[in-house]
Amino acid sequence: QVQLVESGGGLVQAGGSLRLSCATSGGTFSTYVMGWFRQAPGKEREVVAVISRSGAPTGHADSVKGRFTISRDNAKNTVYLQMNNLTPEDTAVYYCAARPFSFRRNFKEYNYWGQGTQVTVSS
Repeated sequence: QVQLVESGGGLVQAGGSLRLSCATSGGTFSTYVMGWFRQAPGKEREVVAVISRSGAPTGHADSVKGRFTISRDNAKNTVYLQMNNLTPEDTAVYYCAARPFSFRRNFKEYNYWGQGTQVTVSS
């Protein structure tokens, strides 16, 4: 079983930056595709960014392209989400998730989830 623990969320003003981290344990990290997803109140969970096992390719939602960047360090069993130029519309609980082998963007196809970290962007 893979355990995932997110950190780095918080309250930030619009235009600010945050870096989320997701530390994993209990599995072979390099065999997992990793994703960041978010869920705002009253909305369905949506993909933010996905990264393949080796680190390339990556995929980012249109709403975050040019502002957010997903990356991973297989030596540290950790995936990151650098978030720049944040807006109030980015306010949500952010989750990291893992699935074996295949690159997918649909949250329903991810097997393992962290507990989430709250990101709140004030205007």
